[in-house]
Amino acid sequence: MGSRRSNRITVLRGGLATAGVVGALAGAHALRRLGSQVLWPAHRDEYRDEDFTLLERDRAGAVLTEDGVRLSTRECGPPDAPVTAIFVHGFCNSMESFHFQRRDLEKRWGERVRMVFFDLRGHGRSGTPSTQSCTVAQLGRDVAAVIESAAPTGPVLVIGHSLGGMAVLAAAAHAPELFAARVIGVGLLSTAAAEVTAAGVTQLLRNPAIDGFRLAVHTAPALVQAGRSSVRQVIAPILHVSSFHGPVSPTLSRFATLMIDRTPVETIVKFLKAIELHDESAALPILAELPVLVLGAGHDLVIPFRNSRALHRALPGSFLVRIDDAAHMPHMQYPEVVAEALDQLLVRALAHERFVPRRSDPEAAGS
Repeated sequence: MGSRRSNRITVLRGGLATAGVVGALAGAHALRRLGSQVLWPAHRDEYRDEDFTLLERDRAGAVLTEDGVRLSTRECGPPDAPVTAIFVHGFCNSMESFHFQRRDLEKRWGERVRMVFFDLRGHGRSGTPSTQSCTVAQLGRDVAAVIESAAPTGPVLVIGHSLGGMAVLAAAAHAPELFAARVIGVGLLSTAAAEVTAAGVTQLLRNPAIDGFRLAVHTAPALVQAGRSSVRQVIAPILHVSSFHGPVSPTLSRFATLMIDRTPVETIVKFLKAIELHDESAALPILAELPVLVLGAGHDLVIPFRNSRALHRALPGSFLVRIDDAAHMPHMQYPEVVAEALDQLLVRALAHERFVPRRSDPEAAGS
């Protein structure tokens, strides 16, 4: 059984870069479960009674970006909490992907931290962006706008998953003074600063059907609707299979599947090129002296763990956490491990802020 699973994963890594294999497998139900295993009937389902609508009942708000896109926000915790933690979700996800962090960290952090969640442009409840604005650099400006609007004062933790982590890095490059003055810690989950084209999601999603759809988005938007179904059949199974590894709750699997399927195909295609081209290495010196959590997974097909290791090496103030049995959604499949890591990040950030003055602090400059 172990060798069979290993062989199947090897096929996924090596074969999906070929357009013909992607096309052949796109409609196969088995593809969804190469990375995760959902048993029907399930032997157990620990999330059968889980209330996944928790974020929907939090305080709602919005941030208007520089180009007029409305970003939907939710927040919980005291408005005057000493620290604000801002969560930035990943590609084809929504703020609900942080459901377990919302649930668990409120109990851990209590009144010490206010948590703010938002949907990236084109995702969830946020507005539809232009094709030209679907870049990682623009997402970085969006993150900065959320910090300035939702947390105009006080220390801030910024936590990003996957594309959200790239956006956090882009925000640091865009607004280094904001990070120097306000950000006390950064969490980078399953993400990379650069060089994700040789392997991972961009390699998996290189396919003539997707390239044709991308062209239609630019040149013939009226025809896009007709091609939605076929392109989704190529994209969605790849995203589904990369989310989890090993046995997974059927309820959790359905929750993640619905979140991916609700993402507009246009959004998916618009951001694919941005992910291929992104390089946020310029942000690394800005974060070098900050406490940074770098968390990756042993079975991540989207952002392989070597990217997490490279980030850790480039950030002297970082600590590295590897979840061996997870795939690209460790914060959903192993929330207790991620909660512990984020709690440790908060502890380090508060200790760093209190006992190690920042260079931008006038008192530190005069000491």
